Amino acid sequence: MRLRRRRQCFPSCSSLQRVDEDEIYWRQKKGDEELEWSHSSAHIISQLTQFSFYDSFHLMVVANAMVGPRSWVGGLFNRSSNKRNEKFIDYPLCPLQEQRLQRLQERLQVPFEETRPDHQEALRALWHAAFPNIAFKGLISEQWKEMGWQGPNPSTDFRGCGLISLENLLFFSRTYPASFHRLLFKQGGKRAAWEYPFAVAGINVSFMLIQMLDLSSVKPRCLPGINFIKLLGDDEKAFDELYCIAFEMMDAQWLAMNASYMDFNEVLQVTRTQLERELSLEDINSIQDLPAYNLLYQ
Repeated sequence: MRLRRRRQCFPSCSSLQRVDEDEIYWRQKKGDEELEWSHSSAHIISQLTQFSFYDSFHLMVVANAMVGPRSWVGGLFNRSSNKRNEKFIDYPLCPLQEQRLQRLQERLQVPFEETRPDHQEALRALWHAAFPNIAFKGLISEQWKEMGWQGPNPSTDFRGCGLISLENLLFFSRTYPASFHRLLFKQGGKRAAWEYPFAVAGINVSFMLIQMLDLSSVKPRCLPGINFIKLLGDDEKAFDELYCIAFEMMDAQWLAMNASYMDFNEVLQVTRTQLERELSLEDINSIQDLPAYNLLYQ
C-alpha cells in the first residue's frame, strides 16, 4: 500500500497574509514524523503472520499503541489523557477518602515478583479459580496460554502494570465467578475467529482504569476520577469492583462491534469513553448505581 504525503496548504497572494515560516517548518516536520511512524507501524503489522496468535496480539498492541519510546502498555492512553488533565480541580478529601486513596496508590507501586511466595500463591490461586478441575502443572507451564497469557511464564506479562493487575483478575474470579468464566471461555454472543486473549486483555483493562481515573496524581484531576474518590469512600474495593464492570463493558463492546483482535485498542478506547460517561453522572453514589453494573449478572 502506498503512503501518500499530506499536502501543505499555503495562503494565496490575494489573501495578503504573511506565511509563518516557522509554522510551516514544524508542520512539515510533524508530517515527516507521521510518515516515518506509518512506515514503522506497517512493518510491524506485516510481521504478525509469522508468530503465534498470542505473540501476534502482543505485537499488534505495540504497533497501535507505541509512539516513540513508549512501552506497549504505557502508550495506550497517554495522548488522550494529557489535555484532559491540564487544569487542576482542587477539592477536599475526607480522612477516610484520603486514607483509602493512599492505600490504593500504594498498591499501584507494587511490582509482581515471581520469587515472592505470596505472589506465587496469588498466581496459583488464579489458576485454580479459572480451571478448578484441571491439574496445576507449575508457575511456568505451557498451560498458562489457555488463560490468555502470552507465554508459559505469566510473570513476564505483569511488567506493564504490576501486582494490582493480578489482584484485579483474582478479585474478579472470586467475586463474580460466573461472569469471570463467561468471559474467560468466550461463552456469550457471536465470536470472531481470532478472539482477544483473556489474561492480557485483563492487564490492559487495569492499566486503562489507572490512566482514566488519574491515579498517578496526588489527587485525580478529572471528573470521573473525582467521582471515583467518592465511591472509594463508600467502598474500599471500588477499584476492583470497577475493574470487573470495565472488563464486562469491554467484552460487550467487543461483541457489539463484531471485533477481531486487530480491533482491540479501538474497543478498549470506546469502553473507556463509555465508562467515563457513567462515572460523570450526577446520581452515582455507589458502584452499584453505575448502569453497567448489571452486566455482571446477565
